[in-house]
Amino acid sequence: MYLEHYGLAEPPFSITPDPRFVFLSERHRDALAHLLFGIGQGGGGGFVQLTGEVGTGKTTLCRLLLEQLPADTRAALVLNPRLTPVELLETICEELRLDLAGRRGSPKALVDALNAYLLDAYAQGLRVVLIVDEAQALSPDALEQIRLLTNLETPTQKLLQILLLGQPELRALLAREDMRQLAQRITARYHLTPLDADETERYLRHRFRVAGGHYFPFTAAAARRIHAHSGGVPRLINIVAERSLLAGYAHDLAQLDARWVDRAAREALPRPPAARRWPGAAALAAALAAAAVAAWWWRAPPPGPASAEAQPRLAAGPRPVAAARDAAPAPTLDAAALRERIAAGDGSPLPAWRRLLALWEVPAAAAAQAAGCPADFGGDLHCLRGQARLDALVALGRPALLRLHADGHERWAVLEGADAARVLLRLDEGRDVWVERLALEQVWSGAYVALWRAPLSAAPAVATGPALDWARARLRSRDPQAGAGDAALAQAVRRFQRGRGLSSDGLIGPETLMALAADAPGPRLRGAE
Repeated sequence: MYLEHYGLAEPPFSITPDPRFVFLSERHRDALAHLLFGIGQGGGGGFVQLTGEVGTGKTTLCRLLLEQLPADTRAALVLNPRLTPVELLETICEELRLDLAGRRGSPKALVDALNAYLLDAYAQGLRVVLIVDEAQALSPDALEQIRLLTNLETPTQKLLQILLLGQPELRALLAREDMRQLAQRITARYHLTPLDADETERYLRHRFRVAGGHYFPFTAAAARRIHAHSGGVPRLINIVAERSLLAGYAHDLAQLDARWVDRAAREALPRPPAARRWPGAAALAAALAAAAVAAWWWRAPPPGPASAEAQPRLAAGPRPVAAARDAAPAPTLDAAALRERIAAGDGSPLPAWRRLLALWEVPAAAAAQAAGCPADFGGDLHCLRGQARLDALVALGRPALLRLHADGHERWAVLEGADAARVLLRLDEGRDVWVERLALEQVWSGAYVALWRAPLSAAPAVATGPALDWARARLRSRDPQAGAGDAALAQAVRRFQRGRGLSSDGLIGPETLMALAADAPGPRLRGAE
C-alpha cells in the first residue's frame, strides 16, 4: 500500500513504543539521565518520579531505560498498577522470579520472601529497582505498600530503588496530605514536556529515515501544521502524520503540504466541544486585530529605548552588549564544593542581578532597583518572582536567578544553561560552573526570579484587557483547538500549562504569560559545551 508509494520498509508512525524509533529531544535525554542517575547512584533508596502528559513518551523512555540498565541491576516492571496491595506484592515477586509456593495471599510471607531476595542481591553487589508505569492509577493503599517497601534496608543501605512513572495526576496524588510521607522520600522529580516546532520536524524526519524513507514527503509548512495540531505530543504527531501519508497515497501525491495535514487532523483527532459564538462581527474584528498586532510585534525587532518620561530608569540609556562567554570550558562543582561556594558569599543579590541584566542588555547600574523585581520595568520587559521546579525553568529556556541555601548561608546564582544531567550557574561575577542537577536540588527550594519580554504595559495577576487579547492570540497560534469561547480558551490554557509543567488552573497569570513569551527576543539558556 502506502509503504511502497513512499519507498518505506515499515510504517514510520506507529504508536507502538518501538525503541528503534526513539527520538530523544533535550528534555527526553534529561529525563532519561534522571532515571539512570536515580538507579545508578543518586537515589539512595528513595523514589524517582517521572511525569508527563499523555503521549509524551514516558513508556518509550521506560523501555529504553530497561535496555540501558547496568549489568548489576535487577528490575521488576509493573505495567498494570490497578492492583490491591497483596496483588502488587505478588506481581513484584513474580517479576523478580521468586518462588511463591505457599506465600500467595499473605502480605507478611510475600514481604519476607522479597526481603530475603533483596539481602541476597545486596550481598552479591546487585541493585534492585522497581519500576511502576502509569503510577497515577495506584490506589492510596497500594502506594502505602510501596512506601513500606523502602523500609527494607541494611544499617547503611536501602535495598530497593523505586521509579514512579505517570501522568500529571500523579503529582496531584502525591501532593495530598495523606501522601506526605511518600512525597518526602522522592529524591528526584522530572516532568516531561512536549516537543517544540523544530523538534517536531526533526522527530518526523528521524522516524521516516528509520523506516527506510529516502525523501521526506512533508513540506516545512506541513511539519509546522503537524506540530500545531498535535501540540508537540509524540503520539498525536504519529497519528496526524500517519493519516496524512494515507491521504497522500490515496491521491497519488509525492509531497504533502499544510492543506493535507489539516484535512488529516480533522479526520484523526477528536473535535473540541463546539465553541460559543461571539456576539457579532465587531468582536471578531477586534480579535483579528489583536492577533495581527501580536504577529507584527513578534516579527519586528525589539523596540528601542523610550523617552525618560515614558520609561522608568531601569530601561533607560544605551543597551550594552552582553558579556562574552567564557573561552575555556566551565569547571564542574560537586555537592560539597557547591556548598562551600554558597557559604563563601555575602548573600547579596546584586552581583547576580548585574549579570542577569547584562544578559538582557539592560544597564547593570540599575541592579539595586531591579533587585526589588518590579512587575514591569517599562517598555516590554517584565519581572516575575516565584517557585518552580528545575525542569519547568529549563523548559522556558531563559536565564533566571536562583536563591540557594546551605548551612545557614544564602546566595543568589544565575541559571545560564543546562544539559541532560547538569546546570550551568554563575555564582558571582567570575566564571560559570557546571553543577549536577541533583546537587543543585539539595540547596535550592525552587525560589527564582526571571525576566521576560512581551508587548504588554503590565503583567496582571490574571490577564485582562490587552494582556488577555495578546495571550489569546498567542494560544491560537499554537493550538488549533483554542476556540473563541471562554470554555474553549480555558481548556487551551490548561493544555498549554500541562505541557510546560505549570499548575494547570486554566488562569492566565504571570507564569503563563512568561511561558507564552518563551520565543520572544532575548537571551537563551546554553547547552552542553
